[in-house]
Amino acid sequence: MKLASLLLAAIASLPLAATAANPADLYQQHCLSCHGAQRMGAMAPALLPQSLERIKPAEVLAVIRDGRAATQMAGFAGRLSDADIGELAAWLATPPATPPRWREADTAASRIQYLDPAKLPPRPRFAANVDPHNLFVVVEAGDHHVTVLDGDRFTPLTRFKSRFALHGGPKFSPDGRFVYFASRDGWVTQYDLYTLQPVAEIRVGLNTRNVAVSGDGRWVLAGNTLPETLVLLDANGLKPVKTIAVQDRAGRASRVSAVYDAAPRHSFVVALKDAAELWEISYNPQADKIYPGLVHDYQMGEGLAVSGFLNPRVTPLSMVLDDFFFDSGYRHVMAASRDGQAQVINLDARSKVATLPLDGMPHLGSGITFEQDGHHYMATPNLKGGRVTVIDMDRWQVAANIATPGPGFFLRSHENTPYAWVDAMMSPRRDTLSIIDKRTLQVVRQLTLRPGKTNAHVEFTRDGRYALVSIMETPGELVVVDAATFREVAALPMMKPIGKYNVYNKVTRSEGTSH
Repeated sequence: MKLASLLLAAIASLPLAATAANPADLYQQHCLSCHGAQRMGAMAPALLPQSLERIKPAEVLAVIRDGRAATQMAGFAGRLSDADIGELAAWLATPPATPPRWREADTAASRIQYLDPAKLPPRPRFAANVDPHNLFVVVEAGDHHVTVLDGDRFTPLTRFKSRFALHGGPKFSPDGRFVYFASRDGWVTQYDLYTLQPVAEIRVGLNTRNVAVSGDGRWVLAGNTLPETLVLLDANGLKPVKTIAVQDRAGRASRVSAVYDAAPRHSFVVALKDAAELWEISYNPQADKIYPGLVHDYQMGEGLAVSGFLNPRVTPLSMVLDDFFFDSGYRHVMAASRDGQAQVINLDARSKVATLPLDGMPHLGSGITFEQDGHHYMATPNLKGGRVTVIDMDRWQVAANIATPGPGFFLRSHENTPYAWVDAMMSPRRDTLSIIDKRTLQVVRQLTLRPGKTNAHVEFTRDGRYALVSIMETPGELVVVDAATFREVAALPMMKPIGKYNVYNKVTRSEGTSH
């Protein structure tokens, strides 16, 4: 209810006016035709608390009052009073009286096919001198667009409107041809980077955390918080294959925190937000069977062995761990709780092998790995403390805590650079990037490209020569920096670029980026 509280505070600052109308009546009159009877979305996005959780309260008020540019959303300033607008905004931040439902039939009915995958050309249609593996996919949250950028010339190939409120981490097919997006209100999009066109879309739920693409390119798995389900899709056109109800061993529903592909294991790994369990779903047709007590698919009965193919195998945990990082062989997963406790789980033995003292809130999902002096290290930023923690993965011990100007969200590097870049975007020093020497584990430089603005999320070109930095503002920029000299070489206007993703670095699982 954090959003509702913030909206009430924002409403208190509005000018006093006559008594506001009933917000439910206002919604029925002004919003229902586009946003749906249960606020689940129709022509326009869902207006549920989960869908709006990343939108600032002032922005919610502004959109209702002034509308949203480049959409059919018109402002209501001339028809509703400030009090009406404030009451409506606060009402949208509260759960509906009747919980919305989303079923398998709804998912199947939502699918849109734009292109026949069988008829797509075998080679890219853009210029032959454009490297399809050095493309960047840039997610612009400011106006809900995506830019596809040539990573050699830093020129856009196309810019297209996306679904509302995309998650910042799209996933790629193993060959780098297709990119898969997930929106917060449940839409999954398959986009062809060879023809620069969408292939298919499907809505898998009302609030989706993220998607993962299998290492063999056959499957897409989506994890939801509303409803509490996993939805398996055919990666070639997004046809629904299977829905798995996410429940713990006692039958209690759990939201999904994230889904990951563990390609060397031929499986997906699922982090749960409300259950002390880790799930692994094999997409190997020869996977070992799963036996009683380990299956929680609503279609399966307890007491009989079931196929290990595309069914969840459960590892019990001692606490809820919902932020994961895998070692390079995907044999171990490092997992953290929201109160800073961290454990290392051996996925083969399905048991804890180490405990790590990580104070604050380490953001393992944004961690990187590197080798130095024969040791394998992992480094992670911290969402509550101004530090980067470096962990020796051979000994499972903390090797160093590196002080930074403030809590940060993203840490990035590349095999061809000795430096790692981390932001401080969760602090007043949000305009400052710290450059860490991986050889000495020391901060060697601080960089402020745009004073007073959020400098964050670095991604390197395929060869590691340039670092692209997001200025996360509306309007914002994408700033290209020489990774050796730290000099700015180019800047492109963007609308709050929350992330940009290099195809090659992603499909090769570069040690300097998240997977």
